[in-house]
Amino acid sequence: MLEKYLIEHCAPTLASLKTASLFSYHAAQDPEDDVKHLNRIFRDKGVELLILKREENAMLIYVCRRTQLAKDLERPGAKELLERYGYTDTSVDGAIERLRMRLASGDGFPHEIGLFLGYPVEDVLGFIENAGQNCKCCGCWKVYCNECEAVRTFARYKKCRDIYKRLWQEGRSVLQLTVAA
Repeated sequence: MLEKYLIEHCAPTLASLKTASLFSYHAAQDPEDDVKHLNRIFRDKGVELLILKREENAMLIYVCRRTQLAKDLERPGAKELLERYGYTDTSVDGAIERLRMRLASGDGFPHEIGLFLGYPVEDVLGFIENAGQNCKCCGCWKVYCNECEAVRTFARYKKCRDIYKRLWQEGRSVLQLTVAA
């Protein structure tokens, strides 16, 4: 079941087109063993699953490529934005731990999460400054700056998801569909 979610929600990350993906997973049983198993098989591919938040039978699962996330957190403006929200350690581990704390606080959804998903810094800032309004277009995220590039990116992500769904339904495993870093 977890593999189906990975294909539906994380194909661009598995294909190494995107830094990370995020999805809410509801299960009758705790899938922590499944997450550990997937982390073992993905280790050589550079992909990691992290449980960011748990609530009863639901959890927020973050699927990322740490090496790409490290680069994203070093982009111009990213560190300054994170510092606004109390991120004193912007290493991958430090930033993820602070994100977990922000998610657990119950103060609403932390909008800086876009940086953890590989969204352009300018669009994350635009979303925060405009309270989610006045965007140029909307796809995988709300776009405030480079609309043409974002539309091309959205199309690549959709094509990737469509191809991965088809290949998975034809019998390819999630591991076979995951590109090595």
